[in-house]
Amino acid sequence: MEFPKFLLGDNTDYPTAIFVVHTEYPRFIINLENDEVEWLEDFSKEDEEELESEAESLIEQANTFYDREVSRYEE
Repeated sequence: MEFPKFLLGDNTDYPTAIFVVHTEYPRFIINLENDEVEWLEDFSKEDEEELESEAESLIEQANTFYDREVSRYEE
């Protein structure tokens, strides 16, 4: 099964949280309420260095995705 690059998620146990799930490598979930990121991958030391440079861009893409999705609901 193929998934979109980003998915929105919510949970009634976290009523104010807005989760965006990144489904491609490196997979992660970001809570846009507090910008907390949970990585779903195990990284080697070398991967961590590369990830640092890529993480900012991926998180920015997640925020852009959320803004786009919300604007579509408002239409």
